[in-house]
Amino acid sequence: MENGISLYPGRNMPGEQNLAIIEKAAACGLRRLFLSLSEYPTELGNIKDELSAILKAARQNDMEVVANVTPDAQKKLELTELSPSLFRIWGIKTLRLADNFSPEEIASLSQNRQGIRVALNASTITSRIITALVELKANFRQIEALHNTYPRCHTGLSEDFLVRKTMLLHKAGIRVGAFVAGANRTHNYFQAGCPTLENHREESASLAARHLVALGIDSVFIGDLPPLPEELTAIGQLSDKAVTLQAKWLTDNHTMRQHVQRVFTARQDVAQDAVRALEAQALWKRGGLYLAPENTVSRPIGAITIDNERNLPYMGEVQICRTGLPADSGVNVVAQIDPRELNLIEYISPGRKFNFIFHD
Repeated sequence: MENGISLYPGRNMPGEQNLAIIEKAAACGLRRLFLSLSEYPTELGNIKDELSAILKAARQNDMEVVANVTPDAQKKLELTELSPSLFRIWGIKTLRLADNFSPEEIASLSQNRQGIRVALNASTITSRIITALVELKANFRQIEALHNTYPRCHTGLSEDFLVRKTMLLHKAGIRVGAFVAGANRTHNYFQAGCPTLENHREESASLAARHLVALGIDSVFIGDLPPLPEELTAIGQLSDKAVTLQAKWLTDNHTMRQHVQRVFTARQDVAQDAVRALEAQALWKRGGLYLAPENTVSRPIGAITIDNERNLPYMGEVQICRTGLPADSGVNVVAQIDPRELNLIEYISPGRKFNFIFHD
């Protein structure tokens, strides 16, 4: 995944702090920098040196710069036209376009030979715009999309809306990004965070990001400044290969712990009461081990279980409980998904990969 951070030149962030954030983000495996010159009050003369230092640091740390381009930003940058060649010289790889650009302008920009990508506003794209881009022979290999941040309470997107827009863009072969809020909001005008989804406003960056991946988002940016070290680590390790759920260990058994620390595939024949891992039984049989009953207690929603030798045909099967189930002497309870993560279970659809992040 191409995940990243956000910076906002002109918001009175000390220059050395900006550079430290870039270095820390790059060290955590983050490779993109969303650079916003938005509608907040600032003049080019006041941020020229800051902007130059940020772009230099991004180059030195091999981070791709995604620049938000609005009419106001063009004015501040004293640009009479959007020149891909100029942006390439500056080290800006992707231009995130505001809503006022026409399909003709978008198509023309996408056809540039400098390798500059165009990022559309994922929240406002319609099927009519996509049809127009197809007719205008836009270069879809150089087009992506990015949802907005919403720093004011009650203005963020709903989950259903985000999914609909993302699916529309995916059908056109366009990858989609979104933002999560950070816990540290020292340099925000609003203290409500900068997420894309309204329901993520008070969620941890880790959980919100994993939720976005479960919804089909292809890249995630931290929207708030300065990001915490644990947020950089979580977003840097984020993967779109599976729905990832955080869970608490309920066993010290090394063999059982090792067995569930894999990426599994949800079976196509969906059980009413549990998510069943397709590969788990075969993996256990390959090891030639028997599993004795242990912690065969009642199973609440979110319990992670392994069948033991008393369920011999199923020994080694891994399940996640979708509903509360009674104790079964043939089923060992090995972990419990954290309460705030239970909603992620519903995104483990047939054939989808899933895995866990465990803690004691």
